[in-house]
Amino acid sequence: MNASAIPDSARAELDAGLDALGLDRALAAPLLAYLALLLRWNRAYNLTAIREPGEMVRKHLLDSLAMHASVDAIAARGGALADLGTGAGLPGIPLAIAKPGLQVALVESNGKKARFMREALRTLGLRNARVVESRIEAVDEPGRFDAITARALATLPLILELGGHLLAPGGVLLAMKGAVPAEEIAGLPAGWQLADVRPLTVPGVEAARHLVVVARAPGGDNA
Repeated sequence: MNASAIPDSARAELDAGLDALGLDRALAAPLLAYLALLLRWNRAYNLTAIREPGEMVRKHLLDSLAMHASVDAIAARGGALADLGTGAGLPGIPLAIAKPGLQVALVESNGKKARFMREALRTLGLRNARVVESRIEAVDEPGRFDAITARALATLPLILELGGHLLAPGGVLLAMKGAVPAEEIAGLPAGWQLADVRPLTVPGVEAARHLVVVARAPGGDNA
């Protein structure tokens, strides 16, 4: 399947969603190319349970892009983001498309998903993203990243346990969550603190979405 085979309704939904998020409609072409590749590979490799193009626009592309404003400052200075347990590249690939200045590491241990992402980066010519085929805790890039993110991966404490070592001093966890995870916030490990909770609006999705921002506590020894 190529991008031209994606239904007009899904294309229109993506255009409207980009408008609602304050993003350029010119991003639709590479986002649809990524979506078409995902649809094609998904038939053989079962990369995602969501298979209908319109639903994929809403729950994959637009959901990933809903946090785009929170990486603007990092992208503006050419900073680095690690997307942990990214699966088929979500949210990392849509964010890399939308923010060319953002250097994105797509961390995924599943071989077939890593192969798909390498093909997607090659097809899209996406030079500001790379695939790191590894378990999160085994990534040997301590202090390399301005931010780490995760989408439906694990609890906040577990994300920090696995990937906190990747954050530079002053770096933050940008965790995509549904409802505000009060118990997870209360269970943050020593050395970490809640910095912000940002409500997210995903066009076409009624469910609650929040971006939970976690930073090192003053005097924390997690560096």
